[in-house]
Amino acid sequence: MTAVAHRTAPRNTPYRRGTGLGLAGTGTLLRLALRRDRVLIPVWLLALTMISVQNAVAVEQFYPTATERAELVASMNANDSMRALYGPAFGSSVGALAVWEMLTLGSVLAALMSMVIVVRHTREEEETGRQEMLSSAMVGRHAPLTAALAAAACANAAVAVLVTLGLIGVGLPATGSLATGLALGGTGLVFAAVAAVAAQLTESARLAKGLTGAVLGAAFVLRAAGDTARADGSSPLAWVSPLAWARNLRPYVDDRFLVLLPMALLVVAASLAAYGLAGRRDVGAGLLAVRPGPAVGGIGGPHGLAWRLQRGSLLGWGVGLALAGAIFGGMAEGAGDLLGDNEQSREIIEQMGGAQGITDAFLAAMAGLFGMVTAIQAAGAVLRMRGEETSERAEPILAGAVPRLRWATGHLLVAFAGSAALLTVCGLAMGLGYGLAAGEPGAVWRVTGGVLSQAPAVWVLAGTTVLLFGLLPRATGVVWGLVGGALVLGWLGPALDLPRSVMNLTPFTHLPKLPGGDPTAAPYLWLLLIAAGTTAVGLTAFRRRDIG
Repeated sequence: MTAVAHRTAPRNTPYRRGTGLGLAGTGTLLRLALRRDRVLIPVWLLALTMISVQNAVAVEQFYPTATERAELVASMNANDSMRALYGPAFGSSVGALAVWEMLTLGSVLAALMSMVIVVRHTREEEETGRQEMLSSAMVGRHAPLTAALAAAACANAAVAVLVTLGLIGVGLPATGSLATGLALGGTGLVFAAVAAVAAQLTESARLAKGLTGAVLGAAFVLRAAGDTARADGSSPLAWVSPLAWARNLRPYVDDRFLVLLPMALLVVAASLAAYGLAGRRDVGAGLLAVRPGPAVGGIGGPHGLAWRLQRGSLLGWGVGLALAGAIFGGMAEGAGDLLGDNEQSREIIEQMGGAQGITDAFLAAMAGLFGMVTAIQAAGAVLRMRGEETSERAEPILAGAVPRLRWATGHLLVAFAGSAALLTVCGLAMGLGYGLAAGEPGAVWRVTGGVLSQAPAVWVLAGTTVLLFGLLPRATGVVWGLVGGALVLGWLGPALDLPRSVMNLTPFTHLPKLPGGDPTAAPYLWLLLIAAGTTAVGLTAFRRRDIG
């Protein structure tokens, strides 16, 4: 009977393959992950490719001669703030300059994409209980982690291919284009492996993302410190950071592909560590012990609970925006020297920040950028309600004596008042940075007011998020498309010289350019009215719909 059973058993079914390694079902889980990310990954790929290609086109358009590019490189490398932000420029060709401006931002975006994919398909699946249900079937122990890493690998491979083809398509050398694509894809893989380790250490997706984000922030700070210390990229501090490895590939200059070796070693080491850690814990648990709460609860109601849930995120955003504000504020005094005599660059800054003096235009452009970035925090704070709802933590609270509106207003206070607080902190930091650099301490309040003036536009996007949460809770993911669209239009629209009718689609376009511009009340009143209306309609719909 044993022989007959052996002959009749199905061969190479999805569940039999890889059973001995704990990989049974990996292919099925990978297809499921790619299907669930069928919108997220293409949008991220499109954004990365567009940024890369657009940057190369802009450099060729604004700095057409070798002399202009050489002067720009000399100016940038002599500026410590610019090296801290972008790193040193290693060459003056169109490709080298395009990479200089784009590679740090592109590497961070690739790292964030990988973090979202890996945490979503590992820790988030365990946190919601779906992984336990899947594990009751023929799914190997390591299959979810392998599928998540494979999905991230597919996304980063696509990044490498699309960026390479896009840069070749605009006429840049193939070897340098390939080095650029591999640098972005390799950095994404490094942080996919880091996110896989974080997912084993923590018990929640929020903590896993926070831990990975902290590693990414530390990598950025190390790179910035190293590049500030030495203009040739040889600082040991810079070589500790994976973000500096991508830059030290030096596309279109040396094309040093050997720099990919430490990336590959780190990916393998971190992935093996993640597999080792996964085998030492229970499903749903993390290796870092969760600190028990106090014996007597100190949360005074739904507002206190919302603050407790979101205060860590708010603090992280505050620190990041304050640092960025101080850096850009310190750079503002030299904005004129930075742009030189290039009229097209000045026109772009003036479109973003207004036609007043170039320093005020630069500050106003940065204020608008910080407003768009703060909208990401505001939308995320509103969507936290949807996360509490789908994880079934909101239902026991709302089943008691807590009204829905009271529960929701706790989270909305964090979204609306928190975004205003973030803009204030960012404005104060930028004002202090500018005031100290320019010797104008009194400019602090003028710059702070300019940054805070972005709040009504941020609230419009937050109100739109509330509207979707109330009316179409399953479609709340559309919010990220709206926020991303506003960011892309605000950042790339002036460089691409998009028509006014297209730029008007984002609420930030309608605000006066402050500091330096003429403030008028009408745009603020209209934006506040829209934000209040969408929030009220969303909350009304939330009161009437089913939970879940």
